[in-house]
Amino acid sequence: MAGKPHVGVLALQGDVREHAHVLTRLGADVTLVRRPAELALVSGLVLPGGESSVIDKLSRSFGMQDPIKTAIAAGMPMYGTCAGLILLADRIVDGISGQQTFGGLDVTVRRNAFGTQADSFETDVAVPALGETPVHAVFIRAPIVDEVGALAESLASLDDGRIVAVSQGPLMGTSFHPEVTGEYRFHERFLDVVRSA
Repeated sequence: MAGKPHVGVLALQGDVREHAHVLTRLGADVTLVRRPAELALVSGLVLPGGESSVIDKLSRSFGMQDPIKTAIAAGMPMYGTCAGLILLADRIVDGISGQQTFGGLDVTVRRNAFGTQADSFETDVAVPALGETPVHAVFIRAPIVDEVGALAESLASLDDGRIVAVSQGPLMGTSFHPEVTGEYRFHERFLDVVRSA
């Protein structure tokens, strides 16, 4: 386990291949997870960007919602980007009617906080936990963390103070997409947590 962690990428919808590519390049064994039996094989799970309401519905259709919630409760490390952050949040603002999350992060997340696809943007974000070099972050119909509860912590904010990265124990979420910019430090941190779990 110390050498080659076995992790999964939730492969119901979204930028699954990009995460799998990054994790493989970092030396992990990667399983694309669509069924509970595949989740049972891995020691950590990435929840990719995509459409949070669609991933929510598909997770219920594929019988994945309860197994993922159980894995979170049991301490499985998970990393969510964009839609994945929404899915890990305990509370959601501006979700569609009936939208659910897996929960685990004591945060309130606002869906599509920056507007439409046309309002997507890139910027450099300071992330002290990852070192002095800022992260080049891509925001695509991104959520924002409206509130960080007592159990979670902020890892990064924009210059205007809006929180865009959080963690809580073995869980981590970012509003942006490091998997598309060649920024591997969040995935490295995730794999470090998996190795130590």
